[in-house]
Amino acid sequence: MNRTRLSPADAWAEMIRGNERFVSGAPAHPRQDVERRAELMEEQRPLSALFGCSDSRLAAEIIFDKGLGDLFVVRNAGQIISDSVVGSLEYSVGILEVPLIVVLGHDNCGAVKGAINMLGPDASQLPPHIASLVARIVPAIRRVAGKAGQFAPDGSLNPADVDALEVGREHLRDTIAELMESSELITQAIADGKLAIVGANYRLGQGAVKPDVVVGDIGI
Repeated sequence: MNRTRLSPADAWAEMIRGNERFVSGAPAHPRQDVERRAELMEEQRPLSALFGCSDSRLAAEIIFDKGLGDLFVVRNAGQIISDSVVGSLEYSVGILEVPLIVVLGHDNCGAVKGAINMLGPDASQLPPHIASLVARIVPAIRRVAGKAGQFAPDGSLNPADVDALEVGREHLRDTIAELMESSELITQAIADGKLAIVGANYRLGQGAVKPDVVVGDIGI
């Protein structure tokens, strides 16, 4: 299978075109046929990698109107950086040579809500693995709530006061920063102009993806 290597800007433009088709209700459902399956048997050359939340409403190939072999997808609840996530994304960049990583957050995120509720005075204890996961979002909550003056003198917090959407955006920025701190391979690819990272937010009601953080050159 041959695919001309796209620039980061071209890869992002292709992602946005697909999302616009999805938003308009006129998806093309490309590259989902028998011929495409046969073409991909020996190798894959995805146009982008996507690291996003596991939320069932965030089906990457659907919201970007892509087909088999188009996206290299890594997902977990709350898009939390881990060794397996970094290794998977390094594979997409170093071996598959993707020119773009999209880190995708979204509104009404259960992991973000769980992390906020965990700081409330009447919070129930979460199962240990869930608590460990959502605890990675707490620094973003502390910055957002602290800036808004929402912590009481005793350090308590009313979860209903916290802007979950802003927490999600702050956590998205943290995720990208941590990814770059964790991977010399990825930061070098960006420095070489071979790769860009776009941190974007998906709006559940609209179906639209909006860029929030850009590292590298995507032409905007």
